[in-house]
Amino acid sequence: MFTGIIKKVGRVKTIDRTKDASKLSIITDLTKEINSKVGDSIAVNGICLTITKIMPTGFEVDVMPETTRRTNLGLVQAEGEVNLEPAILPTDRMDGHFVLGHVDTTARVSKVVNDQNSVVLTFETKPKWRRYIVEKGSVAIDGVSLTVSGVEKNHFSVSLIPFTMQETVLGNLDIGSVVNIETDILGKYVLDGERAEND
Repeated sequence: MFTGIIKKVGRVKTIDRTKDASKLSIITDLTKEINSKVGDSIAVNGICLTITKIMPTGFEVDVMPETTRRTNLGLVQAEGEVNLEPAILPTDRMDGHFVLGHVDTTARVSKVVNDQNSVVLTFETKPKWRRYIVEKGSVAIDGVSLTVSGVEKNHFSVSLIPFTMQETVLGNLDIGSVVNIETDILGKYVLDGERAEND
């Protein structure tokens, strides 16, 4: 489990792709700082992956076809940057919100607007997931815990402070960029539970 508070931005060193599966090697000092081990969970752009190899410069992960199809990892290129967050420990401070690292879908940036000391990003998402995104609710975008600032029919917006833009890969987004979306797990349980009772 994660909280959506990004600890480091890593750089993709190599990508070994075979159809929809791949192996990524990521350069970061995060794994050394927290003494990561093979088998540990780590969120890469909000996707819970298993560390399969520790290297002096970082780590490797395997990406299966289901993950490639549902997330933006199939678009990541060598030398590209990714958000990184290790799994939370029971003793850690709980900031952000509960993030499982189970990406629901992707969304595309449709608008970028400067608003005084913040940047408002608007995303176009698939109608299926719109019901789980509510104004002032939580959403994880490429693994970053954010508050939804506005919702329209097939769009939603978030507002970012300069720190978030500088310390995560969200500062690299342009119109047309594709991001990973994990909707709030609490909303999914409530809404899907109600639907199950009515079926």
